[in-house]
Amino acid sequence: MVKVQGSSLQGRVALVTGGSSGIGRATALLLAQQGAQVFVGDRESLPENEALYAEWNIQQLACDIRVEQQVEEFVQQAAQQGRIDILVNNAGITRDNLMMRMKEDEWNAVLDTNLTAVFRICKLVIRGMMKRRHGRIINISSVVGTTGNPGQVNYCAAKAGLVGFSKSLAKEVAARGITVNCVAPGFIDTDMTKSLTDDQKQAIYANIPAERLGQPEEVASAVVFLASKGAAYITGETIHVNGGMAMV
Repeated sequence: MVKVQGSSLQGRVALVTGGSSGIGRATALLLAQQGAQVFVGDRESLPENEALYAEWNIQQLACDIRVEQQVEEFVQQAAQQGRIDILVNNAGITRDNLMMRMKEDEWNAVLDTNLTAVFRICKLVIRGMMKRRHGRIINISSVVGTTGNPGQVNYCAAKAGLVGFSKSLAKEVAARGITVNCVAPGFIDTDMTKSLTDDQKQAIYANIPAERLGQPEEVASAVVFLASKGAAYITGETIHVNGGMAMV
């Protein structure tokens, strides 16, 4: 792999939530390939990742980000390395339904996982970053947080909330050398999109100038850039990775 000048993360410690598959796994691997010591937190460790993660010295830790005690333990285990430099909040769920049919537990589950959990883990890592006057926080939002999407009022609200959260936190901590940004993927080739039929995919392609689904590695590249030295003067921003689906 060719390393881009200024992108090396040698010696940095990174946390990635929801890192067992899709965008999270691609991000963990790319961070490790750039030299970071990576800790992946997920509700369950997938056996198929063991050999690959061992190759890159990525540590998988059990962590349900909805459970405060597990989040604290996850952060503490990673902090044993001495510090946490990079936090990637990737974990997320969907509970799709039309708003008139949506149950309150469907709303709460998505908001708790996709937004409130981000607040909790950021609060745990931000103090150390402020003391060291360095840190990178990257939150994974979504194109639908900007455009909206029928049947996803809970998911869209959470993803839009991440953008506002990130802008506000960025202003609070910028003077301490900490950046807070979002990456907003469009339709990406992950487990979430594998269930789409060919007809559904063709309908989606009609709204994407690139005429294809994105790859997890393409999202991961944006995350790793924001974690790098080259992005030190970028904060409070959202990088959209959507093949031109929404040019905002």
